[in-house]
Amino acid sequence: MPPVRLVLDWDGTVTEVDTLHLVLERFGDPSVYQSAEGSLGRGSSLHEVIAREFATVRAPLAEVVGWLLSHATIRPGFRELVERYRPLVLSSGFHELIEPILAREGVSVELRANRVEPLVDGWRPRFRDERLCEVCGEACKRRSLPAGDGMLVFAGDGYSDRCASLAADRVFACGALPDYLDEQGVRYEPLVDFVGLAAALEGGGPPRAPRPAR
Repeated sequence: MPPVRLVLDWDGTVTEVDTLHLVLERFGDPSVYQSAEGSLGRGSSLHEVIAREFATVRAPLAEVVGWLLSHATIRPGFRELVERYRPLVLSSGFHELIEPILAREGVSVELRANRVEPLVDGWRPRFRDERLCEVCGEACKRRSLPAGDGMLVFAGDGYSDRCASLAADRVFACGALPDYLDEQGVRYEPLVDFVGLAAALEGGGPPRAPRPAR
C-alpha cells in the first residue's frame, strides 16, 4: 500500500454532531442561524455565514466550552486512528472550541482551524486563510491539504468539505457530503465511525482518480 496522508474534518466528522451548530443553537440566535444557513452557497460564502451566526453568541468562552464538554461526542475509534495514521484535522471551526475536546479525549493531533474573539457584544471569527480558491471561488480547505507523496484520504460531512474532497484520492463521507458527491459523480465510501474507516484503509482498495479542476 502507498503511504496514507489522512485529513479529517472536525465538526460532524470527528464529532458525531456538529459542535458549531450545538453552540449556535444553545447560545446564539436561532432565527439568525436558520437564515444564515439558508443563504450558504446562495449569495453568501461560508466565512460570511459563520461571522453572521457567531455575532449572536455573547456568552463567555469558559461557559460555552464547559457546556460543550458535557455535550460533544466523538466517533468511536478516533484515538486509535490518530495513533495509527497521525491525521491532520482541518476545520472551519475554532481552536478555542476544538482543543478542549481533544484534551478531554487525551488526543493530540495537528490542527488547522480558525480562531475566535469571544467579545461581549458578539463573537468575532478570525479566519486562518482568506485567500480565494481558484477552483471553487471561496476561501476553502483545498489550499490547506498536505502536499507530498502517497494517497491523500479525506473524511468530511458538509459544505466546507466539498472542494477538498474533490482533490483527494479517496473520500469517506457522511452528513450532507454524499449527496454533493453523488451530484458530481464522485466515488466515495460511507463514514460511520473510525473503526470502520481504519479497517477500510488497512484493507487497501484502489484510490479514486482526482477529478479535473473546474
